[in-house]
Amino acid sequence: MPVERPVPPLTGGERESLRVYLDFHRATLEWKCEGLTDEELRRRSMPPSSLSLLGLVRHMAEVERAWFRRTINGEDIPLLWSEEGDFQQAYDASGSTRAEAFGAWRTEVEHARRIEREAASLDVTAHQPRWGKDVSLRIVMLHLIHEYARHNGHADFLREGIDGTVGA
Repeated sequence: MPVERPVPPLTGGERESLRVYLDFHRATLEWKCEGLTDEELRRRSMPPSSLSLLGLVRHMAEVERAWFRRTINGEDIPLLWSEEGDFQQAYDASGSTRAEAFGAWRTEVEHARRIEREAASLDVTAHQPRWGKDVSLRIVMLHLIHEYARHNGHADFLREGIDGTVGA
């Protein structure tokens, strides 16, 4: 089934705009991985980098988990792929599969959507321990849009290197 990306609004409220832009970028990452085998998804960009499309999916699952569940929701849960709290370990997808990575990512995206929907406003704040500062839900959503946009650029190059497919 082809990935459908939501169309970001040109007018409207702040919360809805942030929500749709975040979902647009989530769908873009999924679209960049569409139709590839597990082996192609694990293909690394260039030595010594371990960057791969599947590694990006795993990394974004960690990012969703860390910002929405651990920070905004205050859940005391570990990272998915590192007992030591090393976000870089998610990039190593050498033993991963589409089912494993996308299963974890989709679970974290659904948690993030629920947490955002249940929040009273974008002004809800929580402490972000890595930064040592309080952050609002608004900043978390903007940060996730930034993370996805940056990594979707990486995904563009990775996908083109696999089968020549280009396009944003």
